[in-house]
Amino acid sequence: MTRFVAPEGVGEVIDFMVPIASNAPAARHRLTRVARVVRGSLPFELLCRPRFDYGRASHTLSRLDDGSIVFHGPDTDLHVQATAPVRLHADGSDVSARFTLDAGESAAVLLTAETGERGGQPGGSPPTTEEVAAAFDACRDFWLTWLRSCRYKGRWHEMVIRSAITLKLLTYAPTGAPIAAATMGLPEQVGGERNWDYRYTWVRDGSLSVRALIDLGFTAEANAFRRWLRERLEADGTATGELLQIMYRVDGEPQLAEEVIEHLEGYRRSAPVRAGNAAADQLQLDIYGEAAYAIAQSEDIGDVRGWHVLAELIDWLCEHWDRPDEGIWETRGGRHNFTYSRLMTWVAFDRAIRMAATHARPADLVRWREARDAVFRQIIERGWSDKRAAFVQHYDTDVLDASLLLMPRVGFLSPTDRDWLSTLDAMGEELVSDSLVYRYDPAASPDGLRGSEGTFSLCSFLYVEALARSGRVHQARYAFDKMLTYANHVGLFAEEIGPSGEQLGNFPQAFTHLALVAAALALDEELDRAERSRA
Repeated sequence: MTRFVAPEGVGEVIDFMVPIASNAPAARHRLTRVARVVRGSLPFELLCRPRFDYGRASHTLSRLDDGSIVFHGPDTDLHVQATAPVRLHADGSDVSARFTLDAGESAAVLLTAETGERGGQPGGSPPTTEEVAAAFDACRDFWLTWLRSCRYKGRWHEMVIRSAITLKLLTYAPTGAPIAAATMGLPEQVGGERNWDYRYTWVRDGSLSVRALIDLGFTAEANAFRRWLRERLEADGTATGELLQIMYRVDGEPQLAEEVIEHLEGYRRSAPVRAGNAAADQLQLDIYGEAAYAIAQSEDIGDVRGWHVLAELIDWLCEHWDRPDEGIWETRGGRHNFTYSRLMTWVAFDRAIRMAATHARPADLVRWREARDAVFRQIIERGWSDKRAAFVQHYDTDVLDASLLLMPRVGFLSPTDRDWLSTLDAMGEELVSDSLVYRYDPAASPDGLRGSEGTFSLCSFLYVEALARSGRVHQARYAFDKMLTYANHVGLFAEEIGPSGEQLGNFPQAFTHLALVAAALALDEELDRAERSRA
């Protein structure tokens, strides 16, 4: 709900979408907008200007009556319906309306998208006031019912709930696949070229969300993604010979060809604008560890066939883990032996060994342990910099990297290990700016792209979690509370925070919100432990 306050009165605009009852793919989706005045009298203006195929395709307009107009696109009809006193007018190929409401009056406008074969009158007949009210009640009841499963009772209930809802909203119900963000092309630096399409499902992001969802009590969503992930593992691999691609469409389709939309100037002239994502073809070895990490988050590891698929992955990884790759941040500056990638391959071996032992599953444990221990030794010997007294981004640099904040969470090192605390101190000195955390320094470690970027919100929340687990609880709480002040007015975060505190990058970003949940859970646990020790 958005409230407008003026000398003439107070008005509200309420937007909602009723969740589809079935998890089957649907051809029709509807957005409802209700305008109402609670005090005085206010004028409203409605503008509807759709553009199809990124503005490259034309459309036609059909007027059904004063309150109903249809846009006909190449593969989608958009039906605009309005209740009295709204009268829709054709404005070229667009639609507009002007109307005034007095205190106690309301009007609704519905936008229905219908794809596939279309016939008859799209969207059905215009809704009545009672039907709009019933739809609103259904939407509200769906979310209140869903939230009853939430187990979180901690100190930051409102922000954690908002993040959980955001993760749910970013998930494609028919497959259980979450997208990274709802947008494309929003820049990491205004006026720069770091403009990507995030409307896809990353193995990494989805896998790391599983723990947060389970901890909150949303096991159905966690298990849905695990099933989607298993289906990717059961496929015939990728064209490059890898068992997994780093990202997919929500339906599991692997083709994400990247193109530049030449005629779009971009947000505040941030070009090029890209649709699709060429990073899908990158080699990022960490995804195998994140996949195993997700699968291991449940006592139920699935049927015998599911274990066979995982065991085949681990056997394959024994032969293919020791390779340079592009790393977690999808840099376009060449392959390196990234420490984080090695860390997550260690996780893959470690979790598989644990599952095999716990559930008495057949496995080549001798070979798996040898691979796990080899990765561990390599990270300790080559991923550590005596000069920096810290673990570093890759084996040929002294550059720090905030992705390694996950080291304690995955159990590679104790959060109070001397080498880890030294690494945490080094990150605090170089990557942290007033509690906000940069991923790495692109000037010190060229990533193949021009320009700079803001602090990375995912890493800021990972920093909070690492501080809390390392016993620096008061510092962690300060950093967490300060980070929360950068959310927008409804508690959402983009990918990054800019120099002036602005949101940068695609929005809202699932990775940021899952890290917020993990940070809140860790901080609550450590604060409770500290309070018990003082009692």
